[in-house]
Amino acid sequence: MPVPQSPSRGRYDAVIVGGGHNGLVAAAYLARAGQSVLVLERLGATGGAAVSTRPFAGVDARLSRYSYLVSLLPDKIVRDLDLAFAVRKRNVSSYTPAVRGGCPTGLLVAGQSTRESFAALTGGEREYAAWQRFYGMTRRVAERVFPTLTEPLPGRDALRERIDDADAWRRLFEEPLGVAVEESFTDDLVRGVVLTDALIGTFADAHDPSLLQNRCFLYHVIGGGTGDWDVPVGGMGALTDALAAAARAAGAEIRVRHEATRIAADGGGCEVTVRTPDAEHVVGARRVLVNASPQALAALLGQTPPAPAEGAQLKVNMVLTRLPRLRDRSVDPRQAFAGTFHIAEGYEQLADAYRDASAGRLPAVPPSEIYCHSLTDPSILGPGLAARGYQTLTLFGLHTPARLFAADNDAARAALLKATLAELDAHLEEPVADCLARDENGAPCVEARTPLDLERDLRLPGGHIFHRDLSFPYAQEGAGRWGVETEHEGVLLCGAGAVRGGGVSGVPGHNAAMAALGR
Repeated sequence: MPVPQSPSRGRYDAVIVGGGHNGLVAAAYLARAGQSVLVLERLGATGGAAVSTRPFAGVDARLSRYSYLVSLLPDKIVRDLDLAFAVRKRNVSSYTPAVRGGCPTGLLVAGQSTRESFAALTGGEREYAAWQRFYGMTRRVAERVFPTLTEPLPGRDALRERIDDADAWRRLFEEPLGVAVEESFTDDLVRGVVLTDALIGTFADAHDPSLLQNRCFLYHVIGGGTGDWDVPVGGMGALTDALAAAARAAGAEIRVRHEATRIAADGGGCEVTVRTPDAEHVVGARRVLVNASPQALAALLGQTPPAPAEGAQLKVNMVLTRLPRLRDRSVDPRQAFAGTFHIAEGYEQLADAYRDASAGRLPAVPPSEIYCHSLTDPSILGPGLAARGYQTLTLFGLHTPARLFAADNDAARAALLKATLAELDAHLEEPVADCLARDENGAPCVEARTPLDLERDLRLPGGHIFHRDLSFPYAQEGAGRWGVETEHEGVLLCGAGAVRGGGVSGVPGHNAAMAALGR
């Protein structure tokens, strides 16, 4: 267990508040530029939400406990920082079980099999052709937008000109996404599969006039210029371990169990009050980079925090002794669970779940999606478990806003988990509970986290995994050159709440470092 140490000096070029992945990215860039850097982390280890842990006693499975896939992390950051980190492609994009004509079937999106699966499900070529056109459009947008994330923030008109596709701009940036989905597709299941990328971690309707769903969708389809979601080799903690190693190798000091409690900023620099388990002291800095929420930033500056946004997801981790058998015998479970396994995510089912939650009820048919990390990357399992055929499952539930758990978090969590697993069981030949491994105490290896749990464990306001509602990746009033600036010249926001923040990307950390360096 790391022992807290005092900073080695009284004043630094940069103090970074928060040792999550964005803070570590910023620390590594600044230290490599020759600056003196201090990272303050209130917990006993770095990583924030991008960590790997063994949550089940006596079970040697290292799970990405909160965040779990990589799409938005630019290769540029990996190369610039010489990170010992790699990802693997999933050979299956998604599988969505269905019942047609009373028979179990499904939609498999996996390379050459995709066209045949569309034809079998929808009875023709139309939906597959529409799928190709729609995701051809998003791919072209991704190729143009993704490189801008690590450049100075473009204006709205400049980004539109860069995309150079009026139809794509209308569909993704101006009209509710539901319009594009309904224009493009006729099959309810296909519509739902498309819409899910607009709802992960975001509580919105397909036709929400705020376009919150569009913003979420955009960040889910532009990653890497392809929209691919990849598996981090060794789990998500492998990334933050590599970042911490890179920062230390460049000369940054990282202090755990050091909590910043106050920032005083003026034209001459900043002072950060730091609390450790047995003392309190003040550290000076030319600049402070805050890898925390906008609410935490305001509190550190002694300002009134903005109202928090509301998280809307259920995160479930499981370890299984084997993958369950499917009712759809045409698909091998190892294929179905290798990509994103959509559950109760038809277009109308998503709308019904949104209406339930908006009315203050847990969704009667809760939508969710699952994938199996260990099929692509068995290294997260101990050799004994891997040899015996154990697997992991990660489930992410949608349309479960924090308000639904306010009265009794424990009871609501248990009820939602039961209902969610029942929807999965509807497509299995055996209950998933029969496949769960047991920990050393005999308890099933399944854990669930609600938005309120994330707020408690990670200080995510409202349990919002993006810190606040996502913004379009272009400049709006007051955004600053990089989208990380604040009203205080010496204070920068380098967490997920920055413009172009959200997800495991390192982009806010990179951009805050560039702003600090004046690049």
